[in-house]
Amino acid sequence: MKKEFASGNIKITIDYDKCTGSGECVTACPVEIFEVRDGKAVANHVEECVECCACVNACPNNAIEHSSC
Repeated sequence: MKKEFASGNIKITIDYDKCTGSGECVTACPVEIFEVRDGKAVANHVEECVECCACVNACPNNAIEHSSC
């Protein structure tokens, strides 16, 4: 199951079948848009995204897709 988070032109998709909730995206994101809730990553503040792609690169399971990366 994929969960989409969007704001304006930015879209972040997290594949919950791949996400293990390791929190690497939380640690990597410089503007803290991610959190782990119920064992899965969620992007609660997409509007604050600076499009650096750190979340995509940090995810050990390739569970994050970003419209800018």
